[in-house]
Amino acid sequence: MKTFQIKVKPNACVSELTAVDDDTWLAKIKSPPIDGKAKAELVALVARHFDRRKSQVSIRNGASGRTKLMQIDRATSRPPPPWTTSRVSGAA
Repeated sequence: MKTFQIKVKPNACVSELTAVDDDTWLAKIKSPPIDGKAKAELVALVARHFDRRKSQVSIRNGASGRTKLMQIDRATSRPPPPWTTSRVSGAA
């Protein structure tokens, strides 16, 4: 499992995740911090950036603040999309 700190800036023009230090990131989120919308978008953004499922990303600390401690389960990554797998056709 990987744990790192993220500083969140909601109500941004573009959603993006950028590295500040080794274990510190800056997340700009389009969604407002109302009814958990920004948290849900943050989890989706981190999962997409690190190529993980949303269920593998969790907020370990700081759920109500701007600075959050995030954790990513490294067990497995997403399977490749079906259109990227190559088929080997054999002659029968």
